[in-house]
Amino acid sequence: MLERRELFPHVIEMNHQARRRFGCSVYLIHSGSEWALIDIGYEDTAEEIVEMIRQMDFPLAGCRYLIASHADVDHIQGFEKAHRLLSESSICGHPDAARLLKSRDRLMTYAEIPAQNISIHLPEITIDQTVSEGDRLKIGELELEVWHTPGHTIGQLAFRLGNLLFSGDNLFRDGCVGNIDAHHGSDIQKFIQSLTRIRDSDVEWLLPSHGPVFRKDSRMIQKTIDRLEGYQHMADFGTCAVDWPLLDQWEQELVDGIDPTKT
Repeated sequence: MLERRELFPHVIEMNHQARRRFGCSVYLIHSGSEWALIDIGYEDTAEEIVEMIRQMDFPLAGCRYLIASHADVDHIQGFEKAHRLLSESSICGHPDAARLLKSRDRLMTYAEIPAQNISIHLPEITIDQTVSEGDRLKIGELELEVWHTPGHTIGQLAFRLGNLLFSGDNLFRDGCVGNIDAHHGSDIQKFIQSLTRIRDSDVEWLLPSHGPVFRKDSRMIQKTIDRLEGYQHMADFGTCAVDWPLLDQWEQELVDGIDPTKT
Protein backbone atom coordinates (compact mmCIF):
# COMPACT_ATOMS: atom_id res chain seq x y z
CA MET A 1 0.00 0.00 0.00
CA LEU A 2 1.28 3.46 -0.90
CA GLU A 3 1.47 6.10 1.79
CA ARG A 4 -1.04 8.89 1.09
CA ARG A 5 0.68 12.27 0.80
CA GLU A 6 -2.16 14.68 1.54
CA LEU A 7 -1.58 18.38 0.86
CA PHE A 8 -4.67 19.20 2.91
CA PRO A 9 -7.16 16.97 4.75
CA HIS A 10 -9.11 15.00 2.12
CA VAL A 11 -6.94 16.33 -0.74
CA ILE A 12 -4.14 14.54 -2.62
CA GLU A 13 -2.44 15.99 -5.69
CA MET A 14 -1.15 13.21 -7.90
CA ASN A 15 2.02 14.98 -9.13
CA HIS A 16 2.94 15.59 -5.48
CA GLN A 17 2.02 11.99 -4.64
CA ALA A 18 4.20 10.59 -7.44
CA ARG A 19 7.04 13.08 -6.88
CA ARG A 20 7.11 13.83 -10.60
CA ARG A 21 5.28 15.99 -13.11
CA PHE A 22 2.39 14.82 -15.25
CA GLY A 23 0.64 16.89 -17.96
CA CYS A 24 -1.38 18.89 -15.44
CA SER A 25 -2.26 18.88 -11.76
CA VAL A 26 -4.64 16.05 -10.86
CA TYR A 27 -6.52 16.43 -7.59
CA LEU A 28 -8.07 13.55 -5.68
CA ILE A 29 -10.73 14.62 -3.15
CA HIS A 30 -11.93 11.90 -0.79
CA SER A 31 -14.35 11.35 2.06
CA GLY A 32 -15.10 7.94 3.51
CA SER A 33 -15.24 5.40 0.69
CA GLU A 34 -16.05 8.02 -1.97
CA TRP A 35 -13.63 10.06 -4.01
CA ALA A 36 -13.35 12.14 -7.17
CA LEU A 37 -10.69 13.46 -9.52
CA ILE A 38 -10.41 16.99 -10.89
CA ASP A 39 -8.76 16.57 -14.31
CA ILE A 40 -6.66 13.58 -15.37
CA GLY A 41 -4.07 14.83 -17.87
CA TYR A 42 -2.93 12.92 -20.94
CA GLU A 43 -4.04 9.39 -21.77
CA ASP A 44 -0.53 7.93 -21.52
CA THR A 45 -0.48 8.47 -17.74
CA ALA A 46 -4.17 7.81 -16.95
CA GLU A 47 -3.71 4.11 -16.15
CA GLU A 48 -0.66 4.87 -13.98
CA ILE A 49 -2.65 7.45 -12.01
CA VAL A 50 -5.53 5.04 -11.46
CA GLU A 51 -3.10 2.33 -10.36
CA MET A 52 -1.51 4.72 -7.85
CA ILE A 53 -4.98 5.45 -6.49
CA ARG A 54 -5.65 1.73 -6.14
CA GLN A 55 -2.33 1.26 -4.35
CA MET A 56 -3.32 4.01 -1.91
CA ASP A 57 -6.22 1.72 -0.98
CA PHE A 58 -9.02 3.74 -2.55
CA PRO A 59 -11.78 1.43 -3.87
CA LEU A 60 -12.06 1.99 -7.61
CA ALA A 61 -15.83 1.57 -7.37
CA GLY A 62 -15.85 4.53 -4.96
CA CYS A 63 -14.99 7.08 -7.65
CA ARG A 64 -18.06 9.29 -7.95
CA TYR A 65 -16.82 11.89 -10.43
CA LEU A 66 -14.20 12.59 -13.06
CA ILE A 67 -14.39 16.37 -13.18
CA ALA A 68 -13.16 18.48 -16.10
CA SER A 69 -11.98 21.94 -15.03
CA HIS A 70 -12.31 22.75 -18.75
CA ALA A 71 -12.07 20.96 -22.09
CA ASP A 72 -8.39 21.47 -22.96
CA VAL A 73 -6.85 18.25 -24.21
CA ASP A 74 -3.97 18.35 -21.72
CA HIS A 75 -6.56 18.16 -18.92
CA ILE A 76 -9.07 15.65 -20.27
CA GLN A 77 -7.44 13.38 -22.85
CA GLY A 78 -7.09 10.57 -20.29
CA PHE A 79 -10.75 10.59 -19.20
CA GLU A 80 -11.76 7.99 -21.79
CA LYS A 81 -9.21 5.49 -20.44
CA ALA A 82 -9.89 6.39 -16.81
CA HIS A 83 -13.64 6.01 -17.24
CA ARG A 84 -13.21 2.48 -18.54
CA LEU A 85 -11.35 1.64 -15.30
CA LEU A 86 -13.69 3.70 -13.10
CA SER A 87 -16.98 2.71 -14.66
CA GLU A 88 -19.11 3.75 -11.67
CA SER A 89 -18.03 7.39 -12.03
CA SER A 90 -19.70 10.23 -13.94
CA ILE A 91 -17.69 12.61 -16.11
CA CYS A 92 -18.66 16.17 -15.13
CA GLY A 93 -17.99 19.52 -16.75
CA HIS A 94 -19.46 22.83 -17.80
CA PRO A 95 -22.09 22.79 -20.60
CA ASP A 96 -19.65 24.64 -22.87
CA ALA A 97 -17.00 21.98 -22.23
CA ALA A 98 -19.61 19.31 -22.98
CA ARG A 99 -20.44 21.01 -26.28
CA LEU A 100 -16.78 21.27 -27.32
CA LEU A 101 -16.15 17.62 -26.53
CA LYS A 102 -19.34 16.44 -28.21
CA SER A 103 -18.38 18.25 -31.41
CA ARG A 104 -14.73 17.22 -30.93
CA ASP A 105 -13.66 20.80 -31.56
CA ARG A 106 -9.93 20.38 -32.05
CA LEU A 107 -9.08 24.08 -32.15
CA MET A 108 -10.85 25.21 -28.98
CA THR A 109 -9.61 22.19 -27.05
CA TYR A 110 -6.00 22.83 -28.15
CA ALA A 111 -5.82 19.41 -29.79
CA GLU A 112 -4.93 21.17 -33.04
CA ILE A 113 -2.67 24.22 -33.36
CA PRO A 114 -1.84 24.32 -37.07
CA ALA A 115 0.55 27.27 -36.86
CA GLN A 116 2.84 25.25 -34.58
CA ASN A 117 2.24 21.90 -36.27
CA ILE A 118 0.63 20.54 -33.09
CA SER A 119 -1.85 17.71 -33.51
CA ILE A 120 -2.91 15.66 -30.47
CA HIS A 121 -5.35 12.76 -30.31
CA LEU A 122 -8.73 13.85 -28.92
CA PRO A 123 -10.68 10.75 -27.93
CA GLU A 124 -14.46 10.63 -27.87
CA ILE A 125 -15.42 11.86 -24.40
CA THR A 126 -18.99 12.33 -23.25
CA ILE A 127 -19.77 14.55 -20.28
CA ASP A 128 -22.44 12.67 -18.34
CA GLN A 129 -23.35 15.47 -15.94
CA THR A 130 -23.09 19.18 -16.66
CA VAL A 131 -22.43 21.55 -13.78
CA SER A 132 -22.17 25.32 -13.57
CA GLU A 133 -22.25 28.26 -11.20
CA GLY A 134 -23.68 27.44 -7.79
CA ASP A 135 -23.99 23.69 -8.28
CA ARG A 136 -22.58 21.35 -5.64
CA LEU A 137 -20.91 17.99 -6.06
CA LYS A 138 -21.22 15.73 -3.05
CA ILE A 139 -18.33 13.39 -2.23
CA GLY A 140 -19.04 11.47 0.95
CA GLU A 141 -19.46 14.11 3.66
CA LEU A 142 -17.84 16.81 1.52
CA GLU A 143 -19.32 19.19 -1.04
CA LEU A 144 -17.52 20.97 -3.85
CA GLU A 145 -19.09 24.32 -4.69
CA VAL A 146 -18.90 25.02 -8.43
CA TRP A 147 -17.73 28.42 -9.67
CA HIS A 148 -17.93 29.37 -13.35
CA THR A 149 -14.74 31.33 -13.99
CA PRO A 150 -14.46 32.03 -17.74
CA GLY A 151 -11.61 33.98 -19.30
CA HIS A 152 -8.94 31.48 -20.26
CA THR A 153 -11.71 29.63 -22.05
CA ILE A 154 -15.51 29.66 -22.00
CA GLY A 155 -16.11 26.53 -19.94
CA GLN A 156 -13.50 27.10 -17.21
CA LEU A 157 -14.67 25.99 -13.76
CA ALA A 158 -13.20 26.37 -10.28
CA PHE A 159 -14.28 24.40 -7.23
CA ARG A 160 -14.41 25.57 -3.63
CA LEU A 161 -13.89 23.26 -0.68
CA GLY A 162 -13.87 25.24 2.55
CA ASN A 163 -10.86 27.57 2.44
CA LEU A 164 -9.47 25.86 -0.68
CA LEU A 165 -10.16 26.79 -4.29
CA PHE A 166 -9.29 24.36 -7.06
CA SER A 167 -8.66 27.26 -9.39
CA GLY A 168 -8.04 25.67 -12.78
CA ASP A 169 -6.05 27.73 -15.30
CA ASN A 170 -7.12 31.04 -13.78
CA LEU A 171 -3.89 31.85 -11.97
CA PHE A 172 -0.51 30.31 -11.15
CA ARG A 173 1.96 30.94 -8.33
CA ASP A 174 4.13 33.27 -10.43
CA GLY A 175 1.16 35.52 -11.29
CA CYS A 176 0.79 34.10 -14.81
CA VAL A 177 -2.59 33.05 -16.16
CA GLY A 178 -3.83 30.44 -18.63
CA ASN A 179 -3.19 31.18 -22.30
CA ILE A 180 -5.06 34.12 -23.81
CA ASP A 181 -5.95 33.14 -27.36
CA ALA A 182 -8.92 34.18 -29.48
CA HIS A 183 -8.97 30.76 -31.18
CA HIS A 184 -9.41 29.23 -27.75
CA GLY A 185 -12.39 31.37 -26.78
CA SER A 186 -10.44 33.58 -24.38
CA ASP A 187 -12.07 36.74 -23.06
CA ILE A 188 -9.87 39.20 -21.18
CA GLN A 189 -12.75 41.12 -19.60
CA LYS A 190 -14.26 37.91 -18.21
CA PHE A 191 -10.81 36.81 -17.10
CA ILE A 192 -10.51 39.98 -15.06
CA GLN A 193 -13.94 39.37 -13.53
CA SER A 194 -12.95 35.82 -12.56
CA LEU A 195 -9.68 36.97 -11.02
CA THR A 196 -11.44 39.77 -9.16
CA ARG A 197 -13.85 37.23 -7.70
CA ILE A 198 -10.94 35.08 -6.54
CA ARG A 199 -9.11 38.11 -5.11
CA ASP A 200 -12.17 39.26 -3.15
CA SER A 201 -13.11 35.81 -1.84
CA ASP A 202 -12.15 34.54 1.59
CA VAL A 203 -10.45 31.41 0.27
CA GLU A 204 -6.94 30.99 1.65
CA TRP A 205 -5.31 28.53 -0.73
CA LEU A 206 -5.34 28.23 -4.52
CA LEU A 207 -4.85 24.80 -6.07
CA PRO A 208 -4.14 25.48 -9.76
CA SER A 209 -4.22 23.14 -12.75
CA HIS A 210 -0.49 23.63 -13.38
CA GLY A 211 2.32 24.17 -10.92
CA PRO A 212 2.37 24.19 -7.14
CA VAL A 213 -0.38 25.01 -4.69
CA PHE A 214 0.02 28.47 -3.16
CA ARG A 215 -1.47 30.73 -0.52
CA LYS A 216 -3.75 33.40 -1.95
CA ASP A 217 -2.03 36.79 -2.16
CA SER A 218 -4.49 39.56 -3.03
CA ARG A 219 -1.68 41.99 -3.94
CA MET A 220 -0.22 39.53 -6.41
CA ILE A 221 -3.64 38.90 -7.92
CA GLN A 222 -4.17 42.64 -8.27
CA LYS A 223 -0.89 42.94 -10.19
CA THR A 224 -2.13 40.23 -12.54
CA ILE A 225 -5.46 42.03 -12.95
CA ASP A 226 -3.64 45.28 -13.70
CA ARG A 227 -1.57 43.52 -16.35
CA LEU A 228 -4.68 42.07 -17.98
CA GLU A 229 -6.32 45.51 -17.86
CA GLY A 230 -3.42 46.72 -19.99
CA TYR A 231 -3.79 43.77 -22.36
CA GLN A 232 -7.29 44.98 -23.24
CA HIS A 233 -5.77 48.01 -24.97
CA MET A 234 -2.80 46.41 -26.76
CA ALA A 235 -2.60 45.35 -30.40
CA ASP A 236 -0.52 42.38 -29.22
CA PHE A 237 -3.74 40.62 -28.16
CA GLY A 238 -5.64 41.12 -31.41
CA THR A 239 -9.37 40.51 -31.18
CA CYS A 240 -9.04 39.68 -27.47
CA ALA A 241 -8.36 43.39 -26.89
CA VAL A 242 -11.27 45.82 -26.65
CA ASP A 243 -9.51 48.72 -28.36
CA TRP A 244 -6.18 50.08 -29.51
CA PRO A 245 -5.80 53.71 -28.35
CA LEU A 246 -3.04 54.43 -30.87
CA LEU A 247 -5.54 54.20 -33.74
CA ASP A 248 -7.86 56.74 -32.09
CA GLN A 249 -4.87 59.00 -31.57
CA TRP A 250 -3.80 58.57 -35.19
CA GLU A 251 -7.32 59.31 -36.44
CA GLN A 252 -7.33 62.60 -34.54
CA GLU A 253 -3.89 63.46 -35.89
CA LEU A 254 -5.20 62.87 -39.42
CA VAL A 255 -8.16 65.17 -38.77
CA ASP A 256 -5.84 67.82 -37.27
CA GLY A 257 -3.44 67.55 -40.21
CA ILE A 258 -0.45 66.65 -38.03
CA ASP A 259 2.62 65.52 -39.94
CA PRO A 260 4.16 62.63 -37.94
CA THR A 261 7.61 63.38 -39.42
CA LYS A 262 7.55 66.79 -37.74
CA THR A 263 6.49 65.81 -34.22
